[in-house]
Amino acid sequence: MPETYNIYCDESCHLEHDGLPVMGLGAVWCPTSCTREISSRVHEIKSKHRLSPTFEVKWTKVSPAKGELYRDLVDYFFDDDDLHFRGILIPDKSILDHSAFNQRHDDWYYKMLFTLLEVILVPGEHFRVYIDIKDTRSAEKSRRLQEVLRNAKYDFHGQLVERVQPIRSEESQLLQLADLLIGAVCYHNRRLAGNGGKLSVVERIRQRSHKSLEGSTWLRESKFNLLHWRSERTS
Repeated sequence: MPETYNIYCDESCHLEHDGLPVMGLGAVWCPTSCTREISSRVHEIKSKHRLSPTFEVKWTKVSPAKGELYRDLVDYFFDDDDLHFRGILIPDKSILDHSAFNQRHDDWYYKMLFTLLEVILVPGEHFRVYIDIKDTRSAEKSRRLQEVLRNAKYDFHGQLVERVQPIRSEESQLLQLADLLIGAVCYHNRRLAGNGGKLSVVERIRQRSHKSLEGSTWLRESKFNLLHWRSERTS
């Protein structure tokens, strides 16, 4: 029988003129049947550190005082065979030349989302995609992403991509894991070093993944898949 998977997508510094050149897109996915158990385990890890289950895990909250919590979450991700991560790192979005491709930044952004997800979307299975609500355009972004994915995969009846839906990160433990992982990848590639807690989390990810986080992994890497995106013409 076909399996149904949930994919949780987050992004870091995706706006065109935010003054931050390094951009990241990340997705954590797992079988839909495992989401409740995974959420329960994340709650347990929070409780171990005397935090409420409603405490929102975010990369921006990582500090030396909470470093152990975030390292435990990284360990849990790598220990659970049902959890997977795919990320795209754009080293310098400031040099993109959208005019050369007759496109807007938004057009390119959806191309990047498709590039993020196309490796995950296996024909014959079913997928439900969830994106973080960040602004009033989230509903439109979800609608357009669903359209892009279905058209690209000739999925005109929504059998492969069942839905794309915006959700609030504070309500999803898996979306919080996506935020943590892509945040760490971007932090490392920005060459930042001012937060010892964040550095320890980055190092734990490097140790557990056996990846430098500075280059692309094998395309079919299933546990921790990373693409350092570059274009010959900076499209």
